[in-house]
Amino acid sequence: MKHIFIALLLTSCFAAGMLSCSKNNVKQPVYQDTPYLQEISVKFYADTTTQKLLGTAYDRNGKIQVLSTSGLLHTYDGQFLYPGSLNPDKTYRFTSDKNLKAITSLDAQLVYLTDSVVYSNAWAGRVFIKHQLPKAHIFAGGKDFRFLVSDGQGLELVADQKSLWSQTVPAGTVQQISYQSETNTFWVLTDEALFSLSADLQFNKVIEGKGYTAMALTDGGKQMAIGTTNGYLVCDIASKKQVGELNQKLPVPAITAMASINGKLWFGSAEGAFSLREDGKFDYYNGERWLPGSNVLQITEGPAQSILVLTTGGVGQIIFKEMTLADKAAFYDQQVRQRHIRVGFNSTLAHMEKGDLSTGYLSDSDNDGLWTSMYLGGEIFRYAVTKDSAALQNCRESLDAMERLYDINPVAGFPSRSFERSGHIDILHDPERWQHASDKEWDWKSTTSSDEVIGHVFAFGAMAELFDDAELKGRAITLIDTLMSHIVQNDLYLIDFDGKPTMWGKWNPEYVNGFPTNVGDRKLNSSNIVAMLQTAYHFTKKEKYKVKAFELMDKHGYFENMMRPMSDIGKAPDDADEHAKNMSDGWNHSDDEMYFIGYWGLYRYAFNDTLKAHYKAQILDHWEAERPEKDGAWNIFTAITGTDSFDLDEAAWYLREYPLDMIEWGVKNSHRKDIELLEPNFRKQSTKEVLPPDERPVRRHNANTFDMDRINGNGNSENSAGDIWLLPYWMGRYLGVISAPVASSK
Repeated sequence: MKHIFIALLLTSCFAAGMLSCSKNNVKQPVYQDTPYLQEISVKFYADTTTQKLLGTAYDRNGKIQVLSTSGLLHTYDGQFLYPGSLNPDKTYRFTSDKNLKAITSLDAQLVYLTDSVVYSNAWAGRVFIKHQLPKAHIFAGGKDFRFLVSDGQGLELVADQKSLWSQTVPAGTVQQISYQSETNTFWVLTDEALFSLSADLQFNKVIEGKGYTAMALTDGGKQMAIGTTNGYLVCDIASKKQVGELNQKLPVPAITAMASINGKLWFGSAEGAFSLREDGKFDYYNGERWLPGSNVLQITEGPAQSILVLTTGGVGQIIFKEMTLADKAAFYDQQVRQRHIRVGFNSTLAHMEKGDLSTGYLSDSDNDGLWTSMYLGGEIFRYAVTKDSAALQNCRESLDAMERLYDINPVAGFPSRSFERSGHIDILHDPERWQHASDKEWDWKSTTSSDEVIGHVFAFGAMAELFDDAELKGRAITLIDTLMSHIVQNDLYLIDFDGKPTMWGKWNPEYVNGFPTNVGDRKLNSSNIVAMLQTAYHFTKKEKYKVKAFELMDKHGYFENMMRPMSDIGKAPDDADEHAKNMSDGWNHSDDEMYFIGYWGLYRYAFNDTLKAHYKAQILDHWEAERPEKDGAWNIFTAITGTDSFDLDEAAWYLREYPLDMIEWGVKNSHRKDIELLEPNFRKQSTKEVLPPDERPVRRHNANTFDMDRINGNGNSENSAGDIWLLPYWMGRYLGVISAPVASSK
């Protein structure tokens, strides 16, 4: 009875009153692509082997200076992805004779503190004010060129060659001095108390405590945020009382620096910088993606509303650039075309020297076919939307590379993993997979995996459906037929040059149903092979593909395998074989990638509307399991079903938050105190909420988005945006759930 029911189910739609076969007419939400602020960083490294950095400031002309123990430095060169340096500033020759102790900005002009004077080269050099604290190293400027100077214990207010006021601080050691123009007040923070010095020279204690390290005015100057060695507190200035509790749920509770810039509160620590968001959470800037060093010494406003973060290794200038997603796509397109195309493949720039893009080389990969399929898919959607000739040429070049994967080896219908010119050292180190081509100039990589295969069918299917170019459309259909004929003729195995199935190219019922029902590969392989057979039938109309698909679903339980809820997937039972246990030690994110790429052909090329309705249920069930990851691609892929609920906001968040810097820098988050960690679990979800993409390691879609750290990252490679970002963006544009740019950035 079961087989008869499924056969009836698969051949036609249900009768009226059961599952609807009508097309989904639900109006889907659309993300309006208006400009947003994209963060980038320009880094300026310093030689710190013989000097220590002390402070930084900038002037109205955009000049950035840094004071070090060896004198003044200024920024040289430097742009996004191409770091600059901090070099000795010889602009004013006499500066080398000055015993500089501190630097600041006053009215957007540079001002210096020495062991005897406060002076500036602005205002025609008229600011030259003596003080009486030879060990002074902290100061701030206020109205009418008044400067409050400190050596840590003593305070002196000077102006116009006069000492207006002086006093020894009654508690602790001075950590910071700042000036509030609205009230004409100087604020003095020691490690034990906060003091105010009013315009009429009244010096008062505001609040006392322990371990104070830094301060910044907030709430329009009504409150003072005070950083400590273990969190920060807020003091109401009028009442001189602490507001609320000490906040210790910070990325790093030990605060080394603070600043209030454009209404946002910034913090420095020994593990990077972070800023307070309106929702009470923090944006975290850790690692060399953002900063030339981890230990933050000072945070100040920079030119053009940027942020200057002084670290022990140099200055990181965090810039907020107005962009649309379309602008970002154009940037990424240039990144891919200039640095990531290897003989048509979408490749990684590898073996770089600490982020130096000029030092890397384009590396082959086991997954050249998959990464290129995903990039090709994105360019196919781009061409379908824009009819851009450049996108068409990109597709042609990548299709050439994909097509050659089949031509370069002697096995009919077998796609190589990759190919490369012969004799390369990496190839020599992997003789089991690399084989010589008939052309001695080339070698090809064998042991192709199932994830390459599903990627091929996805991209070829999209091209066959969406292209009006008869030649490209025909080549895509031929490749689908060639590949799927090989698989069908070989009893649903991918047969390598040695006449044996590859490790993962197995869709045969004996293999697939050999897994326990709760092991993911049973569901995955069933879903993928049906999607591929449907795609082959849709474009070739060859009955062998349709017959085989129905045979698998009807006689071998593949339909039941596919429809099994994701909540059933888990570890293999104790009596399962070792292979099943090894394949189910935790959630496999490569499987997610294969599922969702396969959903394109599974849903769009369904044999009938009844199946399509079931496939939609399958996809939505999987999407529900994936929602915590907020992966842009999986949310956008889900939109193919026509559902009005596919977390569009999270998809747009992913696209906005992905860093423009895709270099594999070291990143640390596991030490953070502002995130809620979870107990170890099958899904390998480490935190209650996933971190933004620009705070975690750069990862492809087949990786765990809850991975918090990359300890060994030292800028040795750059990922391509082709598969990571351009695919979900252009698919969203094609599906109409992401708009064209509403307003271009300037």
